[in-house]
Amino acid sequence: MNTLLAAGLFAACAAASSAALAQFTKVPMPLRAESPGVSQAQTEQAYRRDAAQRVYAAFPAHIHKGKLPPLMYAIAITETDVDATGQITDVRLTREPAAAKEVGPWVVALLRQMVRLPAPAQMERATYKDIWLVDKSGKFQLDTLTEGQRSGL
Repeated sequence: MNTLLAAGLFAACAAASSAALAQFTKVPMPLRAESPGVSQAQTEQAYRRDAAQRVYAAFPAHIHKGKLPPLMYAIAITETDVDATGQITDVRLTREPAAAKEVGPWVVALLRQMVRLPAPAQMERATYKDIWLVDKSGKFQLDTLTEGQRSGL
C-alpha cells in the first residue's frame, strides 16, 4: 500500500472516531417537567420501570426509536441512589464500556443532571439499576424499556 493511501485511510478512521467521540463531549440538558411524579412501586425491580420512563421523558431526542443495530457502540451499567423524595443522591458506573470509555462519564452526567426521579412512595429510598445500550450517534435505549435488537444477518 502506498504511503499516501495509508495516510488517507488513517485520516478517515481518525475522523470517524472523532465524530463518534464528539457525540459524548457535551451532556444534553434534560427537559424540565413540573415534577418527576411519584412511583407506587413496592420493590426496586418495579421502581426500575418508573425511573426508566422518567429518563426517556427527560431525554426524548436521545432515545433510539425501534430496534437497535446488531452491534452497539457502548454498553454501560449504572446504579442510581434515590431518596424518599426522588432526589438523586449518588450515581455509580458499575460496568464501564469496554472500548468507548467516553460513554461511561456521559451516562453518569446525564443521570446527575436529572436531579430527581420519581419519588419511591412505598419505600424509604431506592436504587435504580439499568443497562444503557448506546449507539455511536449518542442515542440510547435502556434495557428496561428496550425494543430489542436487529439481527446481524
